[in-house]
Amino acid sequence: MHGKVAIIDYGVGNVHSVACALSFLGYRNMTTRDPKIIRQADALILPGVGAFGQAMANLKKFDLLELLNGEVLRKGKPILGICLGMQILGNSSEESPGHKGLGWIDFDVVSIPQSPQLKVPHVGWNTLRVENQKDLFTGLEEEPHFYFDHSYYADCSNGYTVARCHYGAMMPAVVVKGNITGVQFHPEKSQRNGLKLFRNYFNHLGV
Repeated sequence: MHGKVAIIDYGVGNVHSVACALSFLGYRNMTTRDPKIIRQADALILPGVGAFGQAMANLKKFDLLELLNGEVLRKGKPILGICLGMQILGNSSEESPGHKGLGWIDFDVVSIPQSPQLKVPHVGWNTLRVENQKDLFTGLEEEPHFYFDHSYYADCSNGYTVARCHYGAMMPAVVVKGNITGVQFHPEKSQRNGLKLFRNYFNHLGV
């Protein structure tokens, strides 16, 4: 039996498809904002579709900020941020000036560069260039495809980026800092590759 995964419900959508993917793979999961369940979970997922400022406001409204800081920073519990859930791992976003992110990884979120050749938001499949953390991509092709849907990206120029994609600029697609992982794409919408990535992630954790 797999360990327990808590999908953090902070009112920013996209939780159902994540839960369906994990259930399909056989992982016990619960979509919740209940502190007791979050504390008992073996791993956390921070999904998200929407605006940076609203996401942070909701985390505060539901009294999740201190709880997550305790579980992730002090206890070292693994957490996976998806799309907006990855972006709020950083310090700030051009999308929502004046709103601070979680600040767990040192980056700021910036707009995808505008050009006549590119549509923004970046919606659809794109190729990853994997640079590190190869076990996360076990069983996938050398340059795997994943599904993206975003207008902003993490401007992470330090050593935490382990995979990138190109869309107007070379941008981080996966960041890892210890027990904290963020993916800009949507594994739950990336069919076979997304399911394999979820499996690799939780296998690596021993969950």
